Amino acid sequence: MAARAVLFALDAQDAERILACPGDDEVIELVEEVEDRWDMDHLFELDKSWDALHRCFTDGDLAFENGEYPLSHVILGGVPLHEGDDYIVCYVAPDQVREVAAALEPLGNQWLSNRFATLTFEAYQGTGDAEDIAYTQAFLPGLKNFYHTAAQNGRAVIFTVDQ
Repeated sequence: MAARAVLFALDAQDAERILACPGDDEVIELVEEVEDRWDMDHLFELDKSWDALHRCFTDGDLAFENGEYPLSHVILGGVPLHEGDDYIVCYVAPDQVREVAAALEPLGNQWLSNRFATLTFEAYQGTGDAEDIAYTQAFLPGLKNFYHTAAQNGRAVIFTVDQ
């Protein structure tokens, strides 16, 4: 899964709307609407780092519902809103966003490097070398800031990636 991912912090109205979507088409339509706004204050581009980050925050696997809460909800956690294979959209509720932000706060580059060293990444498309680790580490401060801001603003978060 080498696609580029984006996290969006949704206001209460958009959060309610996305949870009310009856199917994949409506979910994607709303995600596209949110993307079109491209509100830089309420989004974070993960590029391709999302794969390694999710693995580090969980148990090394790229799967839904793996790892321990709340770090399991940073990337692929929460409620999957899209059932098709061409897109992933996962929803994290505002109260969970606060817990995710608190769990991310103490984590730094050394922690991430240690996770790379101690976990086995099955079917990982990255290299796991120093350059790959540095690339992934570069996203950690922004990710922490994104969740901190979303938590302060009482926003829900959606993780989005097309495949």
